[in-house]
Amino acid sequence: MSHAIQGSGAADNLRRFTISDVSKDRPVAFVTGASRGIGKACVIALAAAGFDVAFTARTAKEGDGRDDSDAGGGAAIEGSLERTAAEAAALGADTLPLVADLTDFASLEAAVAATVERWQRIDVLVLNAVHTGPGSMLRVLDTPTELFMTKLTANAAAQLVLVRAALPAMLAAGGGRIIAITSYSATNDPSAPVGDGGWGYAYAASKAAFHRLAGILAVELGDQGIVAVNLDPGHVMTERMAANAVRLGLEGRYEGAPPSAPASAVAWLATAAEAVGLNGQTVNGLKIALERGLHPDWRKQPAGQ
Repeated sequence: MSHAIQGSGAADNLRRFTISDVSKDRPVAFVTGASRGIGKACVIALAAAGFDVAFTARTAKEGDGRDDSDAGGGAAIEGSLERTAAEAAALGADTLPLVADLTDFASLEAAVAATVERWQRIDVLVLNAVHTGPGSMLRVLDTPTELFMTKLTANAAAQLVLVRAALPAMLAAGGGRIIAITSYSATNDPSAPVGDGGWGYAYAASKAAFHRLAGILAVELGDQGIVAVNLDPGHVMTERMAANAVRLGLEGRYEGAPPSAPASAVAWLATAAEAVGLNGQTVNGLKIALERGLHPDWRKQPAGQ
């Protein structure tokens, strides 16, 4: 097990799941973009559910993370592979933290290969990582073609690379589950332009391309045991979003769910027998978390209640 640093009890708000339909060996999950945010919360939720977990990110050590988003300005940001590994290991999971970058396909293939070499299996693949560099929040006239192509490479093509790398192990074992963390922007138009509450075309277009993957996998490989589901995480206040809100003077302006909320839905999709019936569909992570009692209600109650 990995013991990089002391865990911080991040799974306290998660209901523990049980796995009834797997072998005596612990199942294995592979999660991308797991140094912080939803990806990290998914690792913690899956560890609490009894999985051993391999996970990727660019930031290996705590203190090395930088916010390269349009609003981040390269500022320091918390989170790292070593921190995620420590918190998952504290829950009894065997962990495999792996440095990988969505724009480096070889690193993605190597990460999947290392996971299969370690455990000879991948039961659940969580496609969470997204390109965080510049270009997501630019208007059309301000979007260079190069940035647009980078978004497509990282948010759509890289996901295909990961799926193709993981599928042989899944199919050899008789199936597996693929959970794609999609986005509201993939299926909806913004109500306002960038800067007034909207998002950029490059991000939306790349996530829309990624959004089509689950349904096609379900049609092509559903009869071979592959269950692929899109999970819309809803509005979630990640570490990056919270830091940017402070930087932009918007602290407390836009409330969101904690990353552990959609992560609880991911753990349910990874373990519940009834989730098989959702193959090819898109589900709302926050709705699942609330309706199934997977996570405490994070919403502020009205005054007097």
